[in-house]
Amino acid sequence: MSTLPSLSDFDFVTVVGPTACGKTSFAVALADHIGAEIISADSRQVYRRMDLGTGKDLGEYCVEGRPVAHHLIDIVEPGTKYNLYRYQHDFLEAFEDIRRRGKRTVVCGGTGLYVESVVRNYNISHVPQNPALRSSLEGRTLAELTAELAALKARSGSTMHNTTDVDSCKRAIRAIEIETYNLTREAGHREFPQMKAFNIGLSIDRDTRRERISTRLKQRLEAGMLDEVQALLDEGIAPEDLIYYGLEYKFVTLHLTGELSYDEMHSQLETAIHQFAKRQMTWFRGMERRGCPIHWIDAAAPFEAQLRQLSEVLDFAQ
Repeated sequence: MSTLPSLSDFDFVTVVGPTACGKTSFAVALADHIGAEIISADSRQVYRRMDLGTGKDLGEYCVEGRPVAHHLIDIVEPGTKYNLYRYQHDFLEAFEDIRRRGKRTVVCGGTGLYVESVVRNYNISHVPQNPALRSSLEGRTLAELTAELAALKARSGSTMHNTTDVDSCKRAIRAIEIETYNLTREAGHREFPQMKAFNIGLSIDRDTRRERISTRLKQRLEAGMLDEVQALLDEGIAPEDLIYYGLEYKFVTLHLTGELSYDEMHSQLETAIHQFAKRQMTWFRGMERRGCPIHWIDAAAPFEAQLRQLSEVLDFAQ
C-alpha cells in the first residue's frame, strides 16, 4: 500500500509558474486526467474581450475532443476594478459548485496573490476608499509610494502586498490604503474556510522562458492585439483604466494614444514581461518560504513524463 499522500487528501490542486511556461496546457491535461474542472487565478483573465493581451488561450481547454470546464474567466466588464476580496468570493462559489457535482478542482494561474490567498486561507477585509489619504498621496512618485508601502508593511508584519509587484502609482496607492486601514482599525473580515492544497510548479530555465515570451509576444501582436485594445478604447473605456491593467494593455494603449512609437512599445513591453516573469518566480519562492510547499516539475517535459515526476510525491491511484 502506498505511503504517499493521495489526491483525496487535498481539497484542490494548484498549477503555478511564470508567464509562458505552459500552465494552461498542463492544467487542462491534468484536469482531464483526474476528472477536474479549472478555476483560473489570473487577475486579468476575469475581463471580457481582453483575450490576446491576457493570454486566455480558450482553445486549449479541450483534450482529444473532450472539453474541460473553466471558471472565473470572462466574468466582468473591462473598465471595472476586480480585487482580491471579490476573487475569494467568486472562488468559493465556483469551488462549491464543482464539489457539489462530484468533480475535483485545479486552480491555475500566475497571479501569485490570488493563489496564495486560497492556499493560505487569507481572511480578507473589505476596505473602502479613503479620499483624504488618496489626496495626500497624489503627486508622489512610484518609488516614494513603494517606500511608504514598505514602511507600513514593516509596522504591520503584513505579507498581503509584495512591494516588487506594485508596478503603478494607482496600485501602490490602493495597497497603501489597505495597509493603512488594517493598521488603524479592526476591519470586517469574512472567514475563509480552511482548505488544503497540493501545489505544482512548472519549472523552466531562464533562456527558454525568455525565448517563449518573445515568441508569444510576436504571435499576439500578429494576431491583432493592437486591434483588441483599440476596440476597447472605441467602446469608451478610458485609457487610464487600460493602463491600470498593466503590461500589454498599458504599453499598447500608450502606443495607440501617441505616447510611444510602435518600436518603443514593443521593446518596453517585452522588457516589462520579462521583468514580470521574474517577479512571479520571486512570489512563488516566497510562498515556499511562507510555508506553502510547491512540487516543481519540468515545464518542457511531455505530459506523461510530468505525471511520472508527480507520482514520486503523490498517489494518483487513490
